[in-house]
Amino acid sequence: MSLPHAILTALLEKPSSGLELTRRFDRSIGYFWSATHQQIYRELGKLEAEGHIRALPTQQPARGQKKRYEVLPAGRAELARWTAASQDPKPLRDTMLLRLRAAAVVGTEGIEADLRRHLDLHQRQLAEYEEIQERDFPPGKDAPQDRLQHLVLRAGIDLETFWTRWLTHALEEFGWLPAEDPAP
Repeated sequence: MSLPHAILTALLEKPSSGLELTRRFDRSIGYFWSATHQQIYRELGKLEAEGHIRALPTQQPARGQKKRYEVLPAGRAELARWTAASQDPKPLRDTMLLRLRAAAVVGTEGIEADLRRHLDLHQRQLAEYEEIQERDFPPGKDAPQDRLQHLVLRAGIDLETFWTRWLTHALEEFGWLPAEDPAP
């Protein structure tokens, strides 16, 4: 249910065409709520049918011209309702953790290399988030909208920091494992 709300949020920030919206997802919202281009276009159609958004009128209709969308009052009300509603946190589901649990009974072949690969990916993501923070949130940028957007970015930074620390620790643990896995 959250993809339509992510789209409403993005359109309230800036009316956009479907293509512009998918690009914005790739550069911002997609860091914490991913969606394919097809999913975004499908949701735009649903939101328009529900009366939450509308295509902005164009000066001259042209075949193949991009539709730009804006949020209608019903869409803003739906987003406000959803934002105010209580939601429970989702339980963590991570295949690496499950694979480590499985490795405890079937052996660790391949896991250490993949832990190193994951560490590299999380380090790169952390560096990207820190670069965005430095570029987009200089000291003194304290408007309420900026503070909330920065809070979302801080969640990404903290999460990537957690994963890099945890993966580093996991790789240290692999140094203590016997050279050969014990027989099951």
